[in-house]
Order: sequence, then structure tokens, then C-alpha cells
Amino acid sequence: KVMQVGDTLKFFRDGQTLGMSGFTPAGYPKAIAVMLGEHVEQNKLQGKMRFKVLAGASTGAETLDNWARLDMLSDLYPYQTGKNIAKRINAGELNFKDVHLSNFPNFLSYGYYGDIDIAIIEATEILPDGSIVPGAASGIAQEVAHHAKQILIEVNTSMPSFKGLHDVVYDQIPPHRRPLMISRVDDRCGEPTVRLDPGKVIGIVESQLPDQGRTLAPPRQDELKIAEHITEFMESLVKRGTLPPNLLPLQSGVGGIANAVMVGFSKSKFQDLELYTEVAQDNVLDLCDAGKLKFCSTAALSFSTGGFQRFYNEFDKYREKFVIRPQAITNHPELIRRLGVISMNTPVEIDMYGHANSTHALGSKLLNGIGGSGDFFRNGFLSIVHTPSTRPSKSDPTGISCVVPFASHVDHTEHDILIYVTEQGLADTRGLDPRKRARLIIEKCAHPDYKDQLLDYLQIAEKRHLPSGSGHQPHLLEVAFQMHVNLQKHGTMKLKSWDVSA
Repeated sequence: KVMQVGDTLKFFRDGQTLGMSGFTPAGYPKAIAVMLGEHVEQNKLQGKMRFKVLAGASTGAETLDNWARLDMLSDLYPYQTGKNIAKRINAGELNFKDVHLSNFPNFLSYGYYGDIDIAIIEATEILPDGSIVPGAASGIAQEVAHHAKQILIEVNTSMPSFKGLHDVVYDQIPPHRRPLMISRVDDRCGEPTVRLDPGKVIGIVESQLPDQGRTLAPPRQDELKIAEHITEFMESLVKRGTLPPNLLPLQSGVGGIANAVMVGFSKSKFQDLELYTEVAQDNVLDLCDAGKLKFCSTAALSFSTGGFQRFYNEFDKYREKFVIRPQAITNHPELIRRLGVISMNTPVEIDMYGHANSTHALGSKLLNGIGGSGDFFRNGFLSIVHTPSTRPSKSDPTGISCVVPFASHVDHTEHDILIYVTEQGLADTRGLDPRKRARLIIEKCAHPDYKDQLLDYLQIAEKRHLPSGSGHQPHLLEVAFQMHVNLQKHGTMKLKSWDVSA
């Protein structure tokens, strides 16, 4: 069954459903996907060889995003980060279903997405019993391996074997589920490999293509200020006895602010920090080198190219600090709640009552997807959203307020989030009713250019609704999105006045 990458072409045809391993640009199959893209481009088959793809999360740009450029995707689940993918989704040319990452493997196993024709799985080693050792992530490898009709394996020889780093849990579907026996970040309750049915394996190929990790820019000053607010808040909770001296397990999303927050922790006085997260970036290596990391459970080692080289150069040192789990386990509500995870993620915008939009600009344009933020926000011990107070528009350096009266799309409700942070300050809304919460978010988080404007909206809404007995969370529906509309028309969210009648 060992063959050249090009020999696998015969297995693929238009309209198939493919399942892929990996999670973010880590552990995803590369050689076969690149070969298929080259075949389509060289033979001018754009739009004639299209696939429905089920992946753990996003993949490297050289695979699925390139497929989108070549019109090779008909459907995609459950998350994406590609510019070409997003362009096609927003043009209505690619069917995309945004799914909570903890739900996705379950839904796949329940049969919600139909049959899977071929699973393409990256391995760093095949063991004598036929099971495989995934690479820097497994994602949904065990689910697609179990449910696919056929399996292709890419053995990546450009990296060391990750044997011993994985904890692969085979969860049953209802009504046969059992508790997951994890009560500490470094507990293991699964197996070190992904089991396969050898009879379904139709090909094994070698890959020498590395994971295409993303390099993050150094943190900006506003991002570092957000990190400072968060670490100071954590220190205050330790003093009150709410948190232990080494906090509780941390979950941090991806991107510039998340990177800055982890940089802040690496420079803080906290020791023996634990992470129970989806993605470990270069900053986790920094925590380890600073002697502050006790242990990290993650779905993916999503390092930059330099970060991967750093990890491989001291592989035996770093591997003792990590366990890599399937996303069904890293994002499992039962475990997040039991461990008391502190969740931190970045939205597009928040509104004054505490709802958060993580996915759609101006309510319509998909950016990436909800990812795992909902899994952690809903179930965390503390749920923290961090965002800049403003972003620049084309004509105004503070033209977009990230605090608005009414979020233009809601992914996380006021019931899911407790703490709101911008470079302006931190709003601890635990125990506050909607109107008190709104005043605190405006006071602590809104940019000075928008504070009075947002407070005016709240006061006008209260004046209208409280006398009529409808003011628990007062809104002005006719102008709730006036800031967004003004941005579309005039390039800024700054208003002369609210267009409301008395």
C-alpha cells in the first residue's frame, strides 16, 4: 500500500466528502492536498473537481485555502482562516457551516454530515499494530478514521515521532457515554495512538512538508496594556482568595492580543502556570523557558516556523511539558468546567450589555468562525473577552468602536461572559444587572471618543422604557445599529446625534 503521492490521484473524484486530521496549521495532511491542487491547476479543472471537506479547524494556506482559490471546495466545516476561503464564502460560492469545535466531532459521529468517502491523516509514525502516531495535532483524526470508507495516511518524515505526546480518547455516542477521567491538566485517560482499521487503508505516502506555522508580530502597546489589566486583575483575585497562587488552568485564543496576554504572564510574578487550551503558540515555549509553565494540555502545537524548529531542537526538554488531545477532549464542556478553566478570547465587537460578536463584520461578512471560544466562555470559571476599544477605518484612526449599543451579530450572550477588557480598562460585571453592566462597560472599556455617545444612547433608552415598565435591558430599536450604518456611509462610527424621536 506504500505509494508515491501522485499515485493517490486515482482515488479522488468530483463530489466526494473528505475528512482531514489536524487543527490549525498543525498536523494536517499536506502532500496529497498540494498534489491535488497542482493537478487541478495544471489541467485547468477549476470548478470541476470539488470536495466537501470536514477538517478539525483551519489548515495551512497551501492546502485548503489554495483549494478555495482553485474552486475545489463545495462545502467546508467547521472553521476557517483563509482569505480565499472567506472570499468564496461571502460571495455565496462555498457552503460553510460554522460550528462549536467541541460539537463538531460529535455531530460528525452522529452522522449529521453524511458519509465520509476518504480520510486523509498525517502521521509521524505507524506502529506494528497498525495504529498511527499523529503529529503536532490530531483534531478529528480518530473520528474520520472510524467513519470514513477509506483511509490515506501521510507519514511526515520531516519531523520527529510524536509518540508519547498524544492522549487519544475514544468517546462513545449516547446513551453509552462515560465520565472522562481527567481532573488535572496533566491527567491522561486515553491512548497514545489513533487506531485504524487496516482494511480501510488504501495508500500510505511519505510527506516531507513541514507545518506552515504563522509568525505573530511583536505585541503592540495597546495589546500589552490589555495584558497588564488582566494580570493585575488575576493578582487581585489571588489576594482575595478567589484563585490559588498559580491561578487555575488558562485558555488563550489566537492572535495578537492573546499573544500579548501570554507575554504578560511570562513577565508576571505567577509561577507553575497550567494551560488547558486549544492552541499553544510560541509564547508557551517562552513560558516554559522562563520556568513558569507547569504543564500544557492542548489540541495543537501551532508554533511559527521558528517556533517549530525551536521545539524540535530541544524536543526531549519540551515534550515533558505537553500533552496533545483531540479537540473533542480539549474543548469538552465537562472538562472545562471541572478544571475551572480561565477563558480568554478576542471578539470583533462587544455591546454595552455584554453580548459578543466573534465572527461577522457589520453583521454580515464572515471573518473566520466561532472556533472554540463558545466552548470555553460558556463553561469557564472566568470568561474574559479582550479587544481593542477601537479599530481604524479607512478615514478615521478611531473610526470603529469595538463597544457598540447592540452587537451586529451575537455569538456569545451576556450570560456567557463575565469580564470585559480593552486597553482602556477592565469591567468586572459579575453579579451586575444589565443597566449596571452597561454603565461599567462604557466607563471602563469604551474609547473616550465614544463614551458620551454610548452613555447618551443608554440614557435615552432608559428614559423611554423605564416609565412604561419595559426597561430591564432598554434599547432603541430604530437606531440600535446607527453606529454601524454611519460607518458604512461616512467611514466612522462617530455620530452627531442619535436619530430618535422624543
